[in-house]
Amino acid sequence: MPEEKQTPQPPVITIYTDGSSRGNPGPGGFGIVLMSGQHRKDVACGFRRTTNNRMELLGVITALEMLKIPNSIVTIYTDSKYVADAINQNWLSGWIKKNFKNVKNPDLWVRFIRIYKQHKVRFVWVKGHADNPYNNRCDQLAVAAATGDKLLVDEYFEATENENNNTLQL
Repeated sequence: MPEEKQTPQPPVITIYTDGSSRGNPGPGGFGIVLMSGQHRKDVACGFRRTTNNRMELLGVITALEMLKIPNSIVTIYTDSKYVADAINQNWLSGWIKKNFKNVKNPDLWVRFIRIYKQHKVRFVWVKGHADNPYNNRCDQLAVAAATGDKLLVDEYFEATENENNNTLQL
């Protein structure tokens, strides 16, 4: 009897993210702790001028973009109600229906949707600056990135910062 090929199980990934902004807007950064099995990766990136919510969302996006295997089973822990509620309260579907009209950070939400669809993701809100060591580590990474000397340019934010209509055509 021929051997049955077993379909490999998708990886189970745990991600913690946090964003920081030194002023809002101001220099900002995000921190990520990505874990799967015995593997762990800490990542941080800073920007010269941005907002806290942009960094919260960009941390999630960057973490998901790091995943190499589609359909990964992902749990994202975030202290951002903005990010967690956009998914858990289904705000994002309403924003999509109105083509992100009058929604902040449309460039990042469009980018988020593309990568979010590639995995099985659930969001868990955690209290920030509490006793969760992974969330605290993300906060340390985000603050260090925001105050570092190798800050990137948040091009969309800086280009649209003074516009009243912050929308993106799909």
